[in-house]
Formats: sequence, structure tokens, C-alpha cells
Amino acid sequence: MLKGTRTKIGKKIDEIAVGERVHLIETIEDKDLLLYLGLTNDNNPLYIQHDYAKETAFKKPIVPPIMLNGIVTSAISKYLPGPGSHIREQNLIYLEPVYHYETIEILLEVQHIDYENNLVNIQINGMNKNHQHVMRGLVKVMPPIK
Repeated sequence: MLKGTRTKIGKKIDEIAVGERVHLIETIEDKDLLLYLGLTNDNNPLYIQHDYAKETAFKKPIVPPIMLNGIVTSAISKYLPGPGSHIREQNLIYLEPVYHYETIEILLEVQHIDYENNLVNIQINGMNKNHQHVMRGLVKVMPPIK
């Protein structure tokens, strides 16, 4: 960060409304997978080895579910509520595999606001290009306080 500059703070709880949404479209690229695998030292061949994956029920390499989780947490940090927010709880279910180079759409929608505890419940729904649900769940987020 440059000296004298300030990062913009995200939305405070009283600036958030039930029904507010963030819509993302993401394509999973090899560079993203390799970065993830390198950072986590995750060497599951299902995620990167085509010959190995061909012998599994998936038939080709899949994206690690935690990468999809990362897309969600990044959207929370950037957009809803934004910088300064903190995830307190998450429950995400991965319904279908996501394959390399697949484009997915993820919708984050505010479902409930708990003013007393400064928590926002955000519903997560992710779909692939065939409109199959690949993930869904709920994330409880603490918006920035200041």
C-alpha cells in the first residue's frame, strides 16, 4: 500500500439490504490450478493428471472444491460486504464436479441481516454452463465495523 493512501472499507451492516446480490462469472484456468496446488502442496492426481483422472468416475481432472470456496470468499472480501468483512461461518456443498476450463456462474445473495450480532447471511448458488448446480450453501459474514 502506498504511504498516505487508505483502502476503502466495505459496507457496514446498515448499508446492506436483504436481496442484495453479487453475480460472478469465472473460468478456471490451468494457471489458477497450478498456483493453488503449489501454495497448498496438494498433490491429488485427480486435480491435474489427465491419465489418472481418465480412470476415475470423473473421466478428466476436476477443480479442487476449495478453489470454488476461494472464489466465494474473494467476492465477499471485494464486494459484499467488501474490504474489512470477516467470514464467521460457512457451509458449502459441492453438488457436481467443476472441470478445468469450465465457466461457472456464482450468485451471492443476502438472505438475512442480524443487526444485534452484526452478521449477514449470504446464500451461495453456483451453476455450470449447462445450468447444473455445482455448489450451494450459506456464509455468515461480519461486515466491517467503524
